[in-house]
Amino acid sequence: MKRIKFKQIKALRELGFVKPWYFLLYKTGLYSGYYRQLTPKRRYFYEGKPGIGAIDSFPKVNQAEINKTLSAADEICRGEVRLFGGEPVPLDLEIGASNEHWTYLERKPTLEDIKIIWEPARFGWAITLARAYAFSANPVYAQVFWDKTRKFLKAHPPNMGRQWQSAQEVAIRLMALVFCDRVFATAPSTDLENRKALWSALAEHAQRIPPTLVYAKAQNNNHLLAEAAGLYTAGIYLPTHPQAVKWKRLGWRWLNWGFQDQISEFGTYMQHSTNYHRVMLQIALFADHIRRISGDVDWPPETLDRLIAATRWLWALTDPETGQVPNLGANDGAYLFPLSSLPQEDFRPVLEAAARAFLNTSIYDKSELHEMSNWLNLPQPTAIKQNQPQAHDMMCVPSNEGKAFFRAAQFTDRPSHADQLHVDLWWRGKNVAIDPGTYHYNAPTPWDNTLKSSQVHNTLTVDSREQMTHAGRFLWLDWAQAHILGYEHDDDNQLKWVTAEHDGFRKLGLIHQRQLSRMENGWEVADTVLKKDKQDEKHHSVNLTWLMPDWDWSVESENTILFAGPEFSYKLQISGVDHINLVRAGKTLLGQITAKPFWGWYSPTYAKKLPALLLIANKVGRTPLSLTSTWQFLD
Repeated sequence: MKRIKFKQIKALRELGFVKPWYFLLYKTGLYSGYYRQLTPKRRYFYEGKPGIGAIDSFPKVNQAEINKTLSAADEICRGEVRLFGGEPVPLDLEIGASNEHWTYLERKPTLEDIKIIWEPARFGWAITLARAYAFSANPVYAQVFWDKTRKFLKAHPPNMGRQWQSAQEVAIRLMALVFCDRVFATAPSTDLENRKALWSALAEHAQRIPPTLVYAKAQNNNHLLAEAAGLYTAGIYLPTHPQAVKWKRLGWRWLNWGFQDQISEFGTYMQHSTNYHRVMLQIALFADHIRRISGDVDWPPETLDRLIAATRWLWALTDPETGQVPNLGANDGAYLFPLSSLPQEDFRPVLEAAARAFLNTSIYDKSELHEMSNWLNLPQPTAIKQNQPQAHDMMCVPSNEGKAFFRAAQFTDRPSHADQLHVDLWWRGKNVAIDPGTYHYNAPTPWDNTLKSSQVHNTLTVDSREQMTHAGRFLWLDWAQAHILGYEHDDDNQLKWVTAEHDGFRKLGLIHQRQLSRMENGWEVADTVLKKDKQDEKHHSVNLTWLMPDWDWSVESENTILFAGPEFSYKLQISGVDHINLVRAGKTLLGQITAKPFWGWYSPTYAKKLPALLLIANKVGRTPLSLTSTWQFLD
């Protein structure tokens, strides 16, 4: 009990009092019955017309993109959907339906991961149907949209069931429905009865958001941005609603506050995640689209500055040939507005749209990367040849045909993963030193968000300790802070090496320093564990870990392993260690270490995990302790 109270006090010290205060207000409203009174089970009939007209000009795309879109839409017509960009599963639009009010269900845990319940109700599948109709003029896609939407609305009356539990989910669905209403407005199967039912549902959705906005303020992350964007959209789209002016004003206020507070001056998003960074930019792009086509005011300069910086940050991490990025931080598989036929892991459509909207430039000249921008009515400026920027907390060190990203962050809000000094390696567009991702937030042990651990990132742990104190499924305390100690550029202004340290082992009286240096056809990563206390004569046990693809491998010598992939191979030599172990999918392949169930897995998107190879090199001794990893790539 004392330990729990101590963690609570520490959490207040690190998080501040504002967020816990908002959360306490939310819990009070929930348990007192106040929110139940504010969100009754009552249908609302909106008789006005939208404040924004139908989309009367659809983007032009090539035949290959049309074929991909129609194939995905036909899959949905057959009753299947690809949640989180994964394999097809049945599209269940009644999942989460209940006769219980959402306030009761909020206090009752689900038997399965709540994200699996919520994902179909985000209506990303409906946007795919809208695109298919736009490209083919086939009325079947419009009819399927209306049939499935009416089915969903019937199964989930206002404020009843799981799909009304989260105001963020309500807001995301609201924005998707507004987009689809504008696309399908002129379809033959679209009648006034269907549209009025949808407009009424939009009003019901908007009314659900303000009562619990205090929860979004407590989270102060993408929850707040999505709910604010939903309110702003509803205020403009339903202009004659009695609450429209309030919704618009409230949404605009918290959108701007959120962007200015959640994005650092260097462009880092406070959730420290590439996927959530993209979610943030997608919310910004949709709100910006609504703002422009409605003739509303410009973004304040302070907001625009942060969105410019955030766009440049994502640009720094995006591979120009594949659109892939390091799987940094929490990855819940969110892709709010799938306005492209490209795979979900391709970040370029969102980056291109953000560059047009906030940088007034175009980055890519490939037509298949422009569809999202065109849906959002973003003109294509003349592309200017520019070098990719650097992200100050994910610095890039290139080497011939590859890139290495070096993680060194200064946390100002809750970290999602304990990943300081993690190194992500890419060669010929393939991720060979991998960030593990997430897999599940809400699942039985060992899959209750355990991939956030330092033990499975490409860094090291000391005496079996994490870099930070684990205090809950989504909470770390005693944040490890990193500092860049030095770096050097070559004549082409590319980094040759970078050195950083973090203080996550300060309770042990230790500092972890790491230097990432490029070599010809590879990199050298030199780790040193130093003592802060000169009197420390203890022996410490250091585990250095590297997570890699599930490729063929063979031992070349006591400290060198060859990994052979389909297109190239590489040697990984670890010097200065006592033992080398290799784990795959929770089972030890090499060495004597006892593997934990969550070791040796990689999650490319939410609810999907793949076997991977986790190399664990161990060193025991007195500080300073030095370990060196040499990566050499071969044809």
